[in-house]
This record gives sequence, C-alpha cells and structure tokens, in this order.
Amino acid sequence: MHIADMTMFYAPSSGGVRTYLEAKRLRIKRLPGMRHTLLVPRTMGPVETDPSVIRIPAPPLPFSNGYRFPLRRKLWCDALRELKPSLIEAGDPYVTGWAAIDAGRELDVPVIGFYHSDLPEMLGSRFGKFARRRLEDYVRRLYGHYERVLAPSRVMADKLTGMGVERVHVQPLGVDSTLYHPDRRDPEVKRSLGLADDTRLLVFAGRGSQEKNLPILIETMKLLGAPYHLLMIGSHMPTQVPDNVSVIDHFVPQSELARLFASADALLHAGTHETFGLVVLEAMSSGLPVVVARAGALEENVDERFGRLCHPLDPVDMARATRELFEDDVQRLGRRARSQVELHHGWDAVVEGVVEHYRDALGVTTPAAAHEATVE
Repeated sequence: MHIADMTMFYAPSSGGVRTYLEAKRLRIKRLPGMRHTLLVPRTMGPVETDPSVIRIPAPPLPFSNGYRFPLRRKLWCDALRELKPSLIEAGDPYVTGWAAIDAGRELDVPVIGFYHSDLPEMLGSRFGKFARRRLEDYVRRLYGHYERVLAPSRVMADKLTGMGVERVHVQPLGVDSTLYHPDRRDPEVKRSLGLADDTRLLVFAGRGSQEKNLPILIETMKLLGAPYHLLMIGSHMPTQVPDNVSVIDHFVPQSELARLFASADALLHAGTHETFGLVVLEAMSSGLPVVVARAGALEENVDERFGRLCHPLDPVDMARATRELFEDDVQRLGRRARSQVELHHGWDAVVEGVVEHYRDALGVTTPAAAHEATVE
C-alpha cells in the first residue's frame, strides 16, 4: 500500500498539519507492506535528500512565514502519475486538493481529503455572509469528490455535514507525549523572564493571526494583573503589551516549545475557529491545565476535570475562569490533563486509525490482507 500525501500547509514554521504528516510518516515506515510519499511545495534552503519527499515548485505566499501557494495542478498531477500511489490524501482545499482529484481519476485510486482548515469560518468572518455562503458551496463541491473526508473533531464533522458534504468521518489528531512532557520543566524559564518563582506563569503559542484573538489575551492580562504573567510565543505577536506580558516574537522549535510549556503553570487560548486545537493538547501533555474559549473544537477537547472554559471574545470571563482555575489544585488539574492526552491522543493510536481509513477505502480489512495485496 503506497500512500501519497500532498498539501501546501508545509513550511519551516508550520503547525498542526506538518506535525500530523511527520508523525504519520514516521509510523507508516514501520508498518509492513506500506510505503509513504509526501508532496509539498519547494522552499528556499537545502536540496531535499529524502526520496520519499517530493518538492513541487510554487511561488511564495506573501506575509505567510514561508508558505507557498501552488498555482498549477499539472505539476502535482505529473508527480502523482509517476508515483502511481495506491491512495492519495489531500491536506488543503486549494490547488493541490483539485490536483489530487484529477490524478485519482486518471490513476483510478481512492482520494481522501483531510479537512484541516475551516475555510468558510476563517474567511467568512472577515468578508461577510455572502462570502461565507460562497465558500460553503466551494467546500461542498470540492469535498464531494473525495472517497471519504476526515475531520479532526466532531464539531468540524458536523459543520461539513451541515454544508452537504457526505462520507465524513471524525479522525482526531495526536500529540508527541514523549516530547511534550512535564519532566521538561525548567525553573530557569521564570528567572530568565525576571519573574519570582511564585509568579503564576501563563503561556500562549501560535501564529499572530486574526482568528487567534490575541487582543482578548492582552485585555485579560490587564484585568488579572499581578501575580499573573503571560508568555506569548510565535510570529507576529503584539508589540504593545502590558507589563505582565512577555513576548517571544518568532517561530520556536518544538523542543524549546516543550520546555517553555512544561515550565509554565497554565495555558490561555482565546481562539474561536480551531478545527482541533493541537497547541492546547500539547500544553496538556506537558502537564498544564488550560483556559480556553467555549468555541470550535476547544470546547470539545476541554472540560472541568483539567481546565476551564469561558465565553468567547470575553476578557472579563476569561479572567474570571483563570482566577477560578488557580483556586483549584493546579498541579492536580495538570496531571489530569496529561492523563487525558495519554489516553486519547497518542500518535500511535491516531495513525492506526488513519491507516484503517486507508484500508477501508481500498477494500482491505486487515493488516495481513493489506500486506498480501501489496506484495510485488
């Protein structure tokens, strides 16, 4: 069984999509009778030496931290035609998504779409109801061509079904619980920020995009004051912040992010358009309780056993939820958060679920049968 993954969501500072693809690639390589190839846009830097990664020329997307936007289906279709995979997975709703459909028809192989990005919500909130309706029509048309559609949360699956998309399946993403681990806690983090050891250190990580609602975090911190302090990590962070906010305004490697998470006391997240909320699960894996907006997939993944939910876009309620969190036993909540990730979001179990989708799409029901079907 040869799986070809393709997406434009793959850049040096990529988030959840790249994490998913790399975790899947690592584990598929270990499975007998299976092969994986990744097709992504070509970026500036060293020439790719891994033959299982194919870089396709694509122009840079301005102000996007290294992303590139493919414009021509043909280059992607040509690469797939040469590969002759058993199954194609498309990871974005743009040119590569349509190229996967074209190649799948020509090669007569199943094509799966993973709905990583909620396009109507993300752009409709900026451009109004008419744009949202047009985008919903687009999503229904595109994803209607796929053998099946994977959604990372129940709320996203319900949205797709509500748009008229059929054959939708919930497939949660995972967390590297070995990397994101409480043992990475480093007391020097607070000291490097000039904070006392008893400071209640909150953390947020992500891109400074509109849907993250970073002004809500800033207003929350103004309301909280001392002894609360927020560390904001990622590109395009705010430059005007109150005294109880520190900023790391650039992409941080995962190993460093894991250290910073484990060294904080809780995570704040005001995003309302999350399709899964991987950063929240990574913080939980690091032993942090979380305070998040009651919206999107965040509501689905967080409950009172290990976190607090607040009204969306409401800094007063977020401040209230944060104070309430610290009135509880924060360390106990953090241990529960870690256990939740270990139980439901380990990458081995997640990839096993994805591979089952592949087998079902190909009509192969067992690992043994899959191996027999692919022996050359």
